[in-house]
Amino acid sequence: MEVRASAGVVGASSRGPCVTSDFDYELPPGRIARYPSERRSDSRLLVLSRSTGEIRHCRFRDLPELLEPGDFLVVNDTRVFPARLRGRKPTGAEAEVLLLRPADAEEDRVWEALVRPGRKLKPGRLVVVAPELSVRILDACPDGRRIVRIEGPLGVRESLERFGRLPLPPYLDRDDEPLDRDRYQTVYARHEGSVAAPTAGLHFTPEVLAEVDERGAACQSVTLHVGTATFRPVESEDPRDHVMDREHFDVPDATAREYRRCRERGGRVWAVGTTVVRTMESIAQGRDRIRPGPGTTDLFIHPPHDFRAVDCLVTNFHLPRSTLLMLVAAFAGLEPVRRAYAAAIGAGYRFYSYGDAMAVIP
Repeated sequence: MEVRASAGVVGASSRGPCVTSDFDYELPPGRIARYPSERRSDSRLLVLSRSTGEIRHCRFRDLPELLEPGDFLVVNDTRVFPARLRGRKPTGAEAEVLLLRPADAEEDRVWEALVRPGRKLKPGRLVVVAPELSVRILDACPDGRRIVRIEGPLGVRESLERFGRLPLPPYLDRDDEPLDRDRYQTVYARHEGSVAAPTAGLHFTPEVLAEVDERGAACQSVTLHVGTATFRPVESEDPRDHVMDREHFDVPDATAREYRRCRERGGRVWAVGTTVVRTMESIAQGRDRIRPGPGTTDLFIHPPHDFRAVDCLVTNFHLPRSTLLMLVAAFAGLEPVRRAYAAAIGAGYRFYSYGDAMAVIP
């Protein structure tokens, strides 16, 4: 089954701004990867050249061969935390709280959250997760989020470790399992704070990273804590009407220094994942420097976009009409991405968070 496209639609560069329906496609049943591959680097890797449109089919373990001495690989070292709390209202009805991020710098028990059922969980209501843990709704935000307080005798971290669940994407259509505690994290995850994994990094192994080093390419990290901005769908037909939630990032001095050295030696900057692209493009100071330090970004990248900080992209295959797919199309071109997705579907690639990967090169 082929990628669906409107008749006569070509790339944004030839007919003006894209609309959201340009990013629709049909995925055959069974192509969503509900579980990870047996070994991380055994995932397939589609390589797309921006300059020629050539498509090659490889394995992810082949990625280091695409790098050149002097290149710079940037990864997102955020760590997913067990943010999903399932419980019941005092009436006995089921309820769920998805913690997003702390809402009060002075009080670690107060958080921003999404709740379900939203219309029933009003300020003052209580969700009982366990005898040692309850969540009280404090306030309702205009966008549907809630401000909640974690209550109980245990500390917040211990409460989440004991009773929290990993927030797997809903399209996996299953509860989290013990294997997800390892496989829904990158091997370089360090700083806890995400409600979704930076999935392009799930394919890396220590051995692949060692080969990157042996190729003479540098590797450093940024941290962007993935929140609702990543998975909130674009509902308006004009992407320019879509507003991204702010997400927090931090860029180490070492990453900024290595970026500058890479530019000075003429190397290419590789972003591992859309979260890295958004971070790097948010802090780019011209093409030669990036700004280190903490910050937030609500940058929404869609065609057309003038990329300043990134030359190559490693990414997964994304949902239709998503901000992630729009970013990839802005980077590689709408028509080349359509052809790449059609080729991946035709070749039996697995899609989405636990699926296969794509590398976009010059």
